[in-house]
Amino acid sequence: MLMSSSPAELGHGSAKRKVLLIYLMTSLGVAYHFEKEIEKTLAHAFEKIDDMIADEHELYTISILFWVFRTYGYNMSADAFKRFKGDDGMFMDSLAKDAKGMLSLYEAAHLRTTRDYIMDEALSFTMKHMESLAGQVRPHLSRLIQNALGLSQHWNMEILVAMEFISFYEQEEDHDETLLKFSKLNFKLLQLTYLKELKMVTKWYKELDFASKLPPYFRDRIVELHFFVISMYFEPQFSSARIMLTKFYTVETITDDTFDRYASISEAENLANSLERWAPDKDMDTQPDYLKFVFTFILDVFKDFEGEVGSEGRYYSVKGAIEEITMYATMAGTLMGMGHIATKETYEWLRSRPKVIQSLSINGRPMNDMAGFEDDMSRGYVTTGVNCYMKQYGVTKGEAFKKLHQMRVHNEKIVNEEFLTIKDVPRRVLKEAINCARMTNVAYGYGEGLTHPEGKIKEYIISLYVELIRL
Repeated sequence: MLMSSSPAELGHGSAKRKVLLIYLMTSLGVAYHFEKEIEKTLAHAFEKIDDMIADEHELYTISILFWVFRTYGYNMSADAFKRFKGDDGMFMDSLAKDAKGMLSLYEAAHLRTTRDYIMDEALSFTMKHMESLAGQVRPHLSRLIQNALGLSQHWNMEILVAMEFISFYEQEEDHDETLLKFSKLNFKLLQLTYLKELKMVTKWYKELDFASKLPPYFRDRIVELHFFVISMYFEPQFSSARIMLTKFYTVETITDDTFDRYASISEAENLANSLERWAPDKDMDTQPDYLKFVFTFILDVFKDFEGEVGSEGRYYSVKGAIEEITMYATMAGTLMGMGHIATKETYEWLRSRPKVIQSLSINGRPMNDMAGFEDDMSRGYVTTGVNCYMKQYGVTKGEAFKKLHQMRVHNEKIVNEEFLTIKDVPRRVLKEAINCARMTNVAYGYGEGLTHPEGKIKEYIISLYVELIRL
C-alpha cells in the first residue's frame, strides 16, 4: 500500500493518500517497520508540498499533512491554515460541524513553534468546540476526542496512542482489514515483549531485597518505572535498552528518595560528595548501613552497564550518564542503551546544554512541583517552584500555577522548533527528547504518577500488561 508506485512518479493525489496512510501507520504503532520507506515517501512528497495542497480545502487532510510532516521533521508552513479563515480573520464557524477535521486541527496545533501564531488561534478555536462535539458524535470518536483533550497525540506516549487508536480504528466503517490485523498482531507482540522484560527486571529488583536493606522511605515502583521507560522507546529492537533504562530509573528513584525523603543533611552531603567523586567519601565508613547500601547499589548498577556496552566499545556512554544530573541524566541514560545511534558526538552535544534539553529541564521542574504540590507541603518540603514564584511575585497559588503552565507551553513550542531546525544530530536522538517530554506529560498529567500511580497510570498499566489485546 505504501510503496505501490515509485515515489518519484507520485501524482499529487497519490502522494496525499500515502501521507494519510503514514498517519494511520504512525497512530496504530506500526510505522517503525517501514522507516526507510516512509522517509523516502515523505522526502519526495515534501518537495511538491505547495502543489499538493494548492486545491485542498478539507480541514482534516491539511491538518493531517501538517501533523505528519512536522512529526517527521519537515517544516510545513502553518500558512496552509489561512484558507480556513473568514474575511474577519477568524477561523470559520462552519468548520465546527466537522468533528474529525476539528480533532485533527487540534492535534496539528500541538506541533506549533514560537512563531506559529495561527496555530495558537487554531488551538483556542478547537478547544472552544471540542467538548460539545464529543457529545454529538459516535461513541468511538467521542472517546478519541476526550482522550485528546486529556493529552494530545503529539505529547502522549506512542504505545498509549496505539492502544487507543487501534480500538478507535476498528470501529471506523472504512477501516482497512489488513492494516487493522497487522496493528493488532504488532501490539500483541509488543505486549508479550514487555512482559518478558518485566519478568527479568522484577527478578533483578527482588534479588536486591531493598525492603530488608533500606528503611521504608523509598517508592517501590519497578512496574511503573518499566512502564515509563516504554515512552522512550516502545519498539521491540530496543528491548535490552528498556531493561537497562529501567535499572537506571531505579537508581534515580532510590537516589531521589534518599535525598528528599530520608537522609539527614550530613548524610545527604556525604552521599553527594561520594557520588561526585564516584568513590566513597572519607566519612562513608562512619555512615549508617542504609547509606552505604545506596552508594554501593549505584556503583554496582553502573558497573553492570559498563559490561553491557563494553562489547560495543561504548564506555563513553556510561561515563556520559554518570556525569549528568536530572533531565540530562535521563537523556544520557536513555541514549546509553541505544547502541551506535548514540555516538561520542551525541554525548558532546548533550554536554553542550542544547536549547531543546534546557527547555525539557525547565518544564520538568514546574510540572513535578505542580503535580506534587500538596504531597510536598504535607512533608514540609516548601522549596518548590510554586512557592518560590508565589513569594517572589506576591501572587496566589492559582496565579502561580497559571504562570508556570504558560512557561511550560512556551517551552514545548521551543522543543518543537528545535526538532525542526537541528540538522547535525540524528533524528532518532532528537526524537528521544520529544519522548522525554511525553513521559513527563503522562507522569504528571493526572497528578504525581510515580508517587501516586493509582488512577490513570494504574489503568494504563493494566491495559498494557494484564489485558492482552484480542486478535
